[in-house]
Amino acid sequence: MSSLFLRTLRDDPADAEVPSHRLLARGGYIRRSAPGGFTWLPLGWRVFRNVERIVREEMDAMGAQEVHFPALLPREPYERTGRWTEYGDNLFRLQDRKGADFLLGPTHEEMFTLLVKDLYGSYKDLPVSLYQIQTKYRDEARPRAGLFRTREFVMKDSYSFDVSDAGLERSYAAHREAYTRVFDRLGLEVVIVSATSGAMGGSRSEEFLHPTPVGEDTFVRSAGGYAANVEAVTTVVPDSVPLEGLPAAHVEDTPDTPTIDTLVAVATERFPDAGYTAAHTLKNVVVTLRHPDGTLEPVVIGLPGDRDVDTKRLEAQVAPAEVEPFTDFAGNPALVKGYIGPQVLGSDSASGIRYLVDPRVVPGTAWITGANEAGKHVFDLVAGRDFTWDGVVEAAEVRAGDPAPDGSGPLELARGVEMGHVFQLGRKYAEALDLKVLDENGKLVTVTMGSYGIGVSRAVAAIAESLHDELGLVWPRAIAPADVHVVATGKDAAVFEAAQALSEELVAAGLTVLYDDRPKVSPGVKFKDAELLGMPTIVTVGRGLVDGVLELRDRATGDRQEIPVDGAAAAVLAAVRA
Repeated sequence: MSSLFLRTLRDDPADAEVPSHRLLARGGYIRRSAPGGFTWLPLGWRVFRNVERIVREEMDAMGAQEVHFPALLPREPYERTGRWTEYGDNLFRLQDRKGADFLLGPTHEEMFTLLVKDLYGSYKDLPVSLYQIQTKYRDEARPRAGLFRTREFVMKDSYSFDVSDAGLERSYAAHREAYTRVFDRLGLEVVIVSATSGAMGGSRSEEFLHPTPVGEDTFVRSAGGYAANVEAVTTVVPDSVPLEGLPAAHVEDTPDTPTIDTLVAVATERFPDAGYTAAHTLKNVVVTLRHPDGTLEPVVIGLPGDRDVDTKRLEAQVAPAEVEPFTDFAGNPALVKGYIGPQVLGSDSASGIRYLVDPRVVPGTAWITGANEAGKHVFDLVAGRDFTWDGVVEAAEVRAGDPAPDGSGPLELARGVEMGHVFQLGRKYAEALDLKVLDENGKLVTVTMGSYGIGVSRAVAAIAESLHDELGLVWPRAIAPADVHVVATGKDAAVFEAAQALSEELVAAGLTVLYDDRPKVSPGVKFKDAELLGMPTIVTVGRGLVDGVLELRDRATGDRQEIPVDGAAAAVLAAVRA
């Protein structure tokens, strides 16, 4: 440590929002170099490479083969798949000196597809799975949480190529199992949840989420085993109600009721026996969709008044469009703010504004909703009789206690961070880029693909986030920058000689040792640094040396024991390999 490029900090960095960022920066593992960009220092790079090694070993073990693409990519392949436009502002775009368009790769589906197309042409060449561990770039609007949300990050992305859907299922299953082994070896708890595919496309996708309070993803699970990202949760749809015999709709004066709460209060006063609640009202929320080509479209979402629109769920449904607030009431006079009703909505209506409803809005359900006139609402407006809609959208917030769509019980909500994602892409990219091979009958068939990602740099943050205490980091042995931290305390030359000899013996036995040989640093500072840096085993060589003993401590459990100087290396090895 006297020569290691390391500077530990006593205070938290001002910009650190989460424990992993604070501790990695204080421990001298990373340094912020730009918004959303970090420099890896020697200890941090060791941790990163250990994570990378585990990922690489499991990918190799499942039969995938490693390649490596440039991060600077041409525009044309992304133009052909539509993602040059669909990625919107998240894409880093640039031009070379000749004016040709390039991008910094956010992901490499197009390049892998073209590589296989270039080299393979027969069903005999498939299946094949290729992967890379590469830096990716996304122009995050708000980088935050240290390594969790950055503009530059390292990801392992792999791609499977099969002739048939059955082959894709096998490749998908193999990757899923490999991911489980990776996270087990990293000591990282993950929950596999159903997810949406977003801009990636495809028929099936699952996320590997690490539960943590600082996670940006909300997911749900039930006691019966259902688990899904909140964007992928489907609503249990109620049965339709026969239209015959339902009361006629009637407009009522409801002055000063622009909110659901004020509307329910007036409705209860007007009809005290009806038992009206917010769930009986139909809230109509106007949003603006910004499409990839820049066009703006107003859309109205109809949902029960006791629920709010979850923007992330809505964006997952309307991707690649982005959701923005709606403000142009003056340009849409049919929309009476606070009193919007579905009677004037729909693509075929006079307003021409698309109307999408929550799955709970089924034919025969009666609602209190706006009458499209200030101070008035319509009661007993029946879906399918008095109004129609253009489509159904899963945009309402999901709540704890909602029923799981598979009937496995009520849902509970949790926070998590995405560590891995697996997609069954199908033929989207192969069709766009004309990836075909000859089958056994000599007929050209389109290849079917899978895409699979693991956040390598993000895994370092997730492990630091979950494995620390009030004193510092607590690395699992599989990824720690050193197996053993040997701390020499005091000024006695014999202490440093014994610590040096022990370190050399441990290195000769195959361990990695971080040796605190700093001669002018106090024992208190050395102990604090040892706790902060978080090596799994700490050996202190100090005052006990005169009695022929050293202190051996397990960083995770805090267990301490004295071991004799004679045979100390053997005792440490036994502890490390236990």
